[in-house]
Amino acid sequence: MKSERIDRAEVVVVGPDVERYTWAEGMTDQYMVNIIVRLTCESGLEGIAGAAMITANGFDRSVGETLRHLLPNLMGETPAEREAIWHRMRNLGTPQVPQAQSLIDIALWDMTARHARLPLYQVLGGARHKILSYASTPLLANTDAYIDYVAQRQEEGFRAVKFHCWCKPARDLPMCEAAAKHFAGTGMRLMLDVEQRYDLAGAMKVGRRIGDLDFEWFEAPLVDTDVEGYKHLRQQTNVPIIAAGNTWTDLQQIQCALRADCWSALRVDATICGGITPIRKVMGLAEAWGKTVEVQCWGYTLTQAANLHVMLAFGNCTYFEQPVPYPSFEYGATDVIRTDREGYVHAPAGDGLGIGIDWKAVEKAAIFKFEVRK
Repeated sequence: MKSERIDRAEVVVVGPDVERYTWAEGMTDQYMVNIIVRLTCESGLEGIAGAAMITANGFDRSVGETLRHLLPNLMGETPAEREAIWHRMRNLGTPQVPQAQSLIDIALWDMTARHARLPLYQVLGGARHKILSYASTPLLANTDAYIDYVAQRQEEGFRAVKFHCWCKPARDLPMCEAAAKHFAGTGMRLMLDVEQRYDLAGAMKVGRRIGDLDFEWFEAPLVDTDVEGYKHLRQQTNVPIIAAGNTWTDLQQIQCALRADCWSALRVDATICGGITPIRKVMGLAEAWGKTVEVQCWGYTLTQAANLHVMLAFGNCTYFEQPVPYPSFEYGATDVIRTDREGYVHAPAGDGLGIGIDWKAVEKAAIFKFEVRK
């Protein structure tokens, strides 16, 4: 692979007309673009990656515009030197939209695995070939809707569900109590994610109660940077506490969080933290501290795939986050990731990320695109 040289890069920002959702009271339905990067070498070897950008009121083009300034630096480079490329890309100017560098790095890893004719998770280590998943809900109308929703997912094979809800303790807690009572003894595991929208008093009240209800974890009760608040929560509740995972993404920041002991497990996303190159180090750092990394997977199929391969490569992650309902997250993919009847997701079958792209569908929904050539 050392003789390969990148001579072309393409970017397509895809804004499909799919059903949109929200995750908290007062939040408008969210517009989610799929930013796709395709790198090509002189030999024809390709690597692709995709990341989501979620915004209110319209589709966002910022990641695509950031890539316009980064991709010329890849021309003539060999994809085998991913570490060197990652470090060069990191310090090219003012802080960048984080998905941009992640997309470049993931596409390079996809290219590497394709060249090796192996699935990416096997190139990265290959700890396993399947992992349990949880259904990650949108905001629903009321408690009965949540109970019905969990029951439907249970029928499909899911063994765990994570609630996105109103993010108001007075509404969230009764729903959690009702769901826990309804599914008691069924083996269904429950989690709660409140999108960094509680204050400490509300987080304490809800955290103590859902700890008594044996929730799997309590996600993002406070803003990720509130280290003292998280430490206090961990000391005063018995439910596992994790962050949202979108703010503290650098290895040095994560090490500070580990030393502060403010979270029960780490949470990152390969498409946000800089790509496969840094998330591998996060996984190793967490293992050294005896922590799991509950990797975030919210986004279209390419986003899900990159994170799934990381989970399958390493042993210290317990669940895959399965965004549901499925169709809105699968636009443009000819291979999709879905939970089976036993509650697992499996490694994609193909080489690299293993996800085929319907390029005609991608072009149809493109709102922004460009290419760079050597």
